Amino acid sequence: MLTILIASCPPVGHIGPLLNVARGLVLRGDRVTVLTSAWHADSIRATGAEALPLPSVADFDGSALDADLPGRAETSGIRRVNLDIRHVFVRPLPYQAAALADALATNTFDAVLADAFFFGVLPMLLGGRRDRPPVLSYTTTPLLLTSCDTAPSGMGLLPRSGISGRLRNRILNLLAQRVLLRPAHRSLAAMLDALGLPEPAAFVLDSGVLADRLIVPTVPEFEYHRTDLPAHVRFVGAVTPMPTTEFRPPAWWDCLDGDRPVVHVTQGTVDNADLSRLIEPAITALADADVTVVVSTGGRPVDRIGIPLPANTVVTEYVPHDLLLPKVDVLVTNGGYGGVQRALAAGVPVVVAGNTEDKPEVAARVEWAGAGINLRTGTPSAAAVGAAVREILASDRYLRRARELAVAFDRRDGVAEIAALVDEVIAEHRAPQRRNGCVPVWNTAISSVSKS
Repeated sequence: MLTILIASCPPVGHIGPLLNVARGLVLRGDRVTVLTSAWHADSIRATGAEALPLPSVADFDGSALDADLPGRAETSGIRRVNLDIRHVFVRPLPYQAAALADALATNTFDAVLADAFFFGVLPMLLGGRRDRPPVLSYTTTPLLLTSCDTAPSGMGLLPRSGISGRLRNRILNLLAQRVLLRPAHRSLAAMLDALGLPEPAAFVLDSGVLADRLIVPTVPEFEYHRTDLPAHVRFVGAVTPMPTTEFRPPAWWDCLDGDRPVVHVTQGTVDNADLSRLIEPAITALADADVTVVVSTGGRPVDRIGIPLPANTVVTEYVPHDLLLPKVDVLVTNGGYGGVQRALAAGVPVVVAGNTEDKPEVAARVEWAGAGINLRTGTPSAAAVGAAVREILASDRYLRRARELAVAFDRRDGVAEIAALVDEVIAEHRAPQRRNGCVPVWNTAISSVSKS
């Protein structure tokens, strides 16, 4: 029996898929401990894993970031990325690291699986420890690695090939690392310096490559090709939250099985404080259309919607995607990575309107993959949303491409592949010990990734 420690930031989009991984590891006989917010303790125990709470100073409510960080709601794009990295992910680092160190001091773990934005794992990777367990990093966003083949993350730019494309990418990557995202990287470097640790040999958004494996929970068909991709980066397919086991269908549920197309509209569970950004324009756009509209507020009170609801529209705070998406013809979303992938895995084409966090990158990949329409804004007009939905319903090319991606997703079992990677790194870790009778010095050097 292996003992595995999973460490995750508190937001549902980070911990949700990892709970499914925890369940899969438990079901095969592993002993699993999950270090994250105390809010998730019941969900963790439901997987059969042990819950280990983060200290309150390292805990935060992902749905209340705008309230907790004054001025955040007025930011987007690069400014939002800088703010979130500095205040949401770097600030908790020392407390996360202390909790991780305590866990490792009192338990023997064969491997650590860490959310890529759980920066508290970096002291373990940078501290030169000879006896650390192998570490696998799990990205909860599109792959953000710096590459000669892609523009820097956060800009939402499509790849460009050839000499001119690589020149563009080089210039923009330098601009991003030395100017645009330098505040985010400097905040991480300063925090590590305060702990007596060196600056990481990777840009802040690339830090996941310092682990023994960097897990990308998607299929290669939904990620840009990189000729300089590090060899220890592994695609595993989608990793979804745990299946819904208890659900009482609302009165309108049977309407979804009618002849009219179903359009699902959501702003996710984080960037949903202002429902006028996407939900209200989408409701207005589809009010007179011959479709059934299902709106999810992501936990916000339904009365936050400030416009009258048309007869073809129903609204709920939450709706289980694993049960809803098989009934949906088009998803209108602000671009949450998990939600978009769940839609594509169900063969549902997507309209994306998002300009915060990683959402421009998700939207760009939808456009690049041909599985939907990128509105290139987080505040689209009703006319733009309506036109995009009508185009997807009228043209089979988006549906055809979404179904091709669904086939690619269906070929992979993300949880099983992650379990196999856990076994792989543990075997690598133990092999030198068996040969030499000692614990190896772990090499955390990387190539093909620029420092700031």
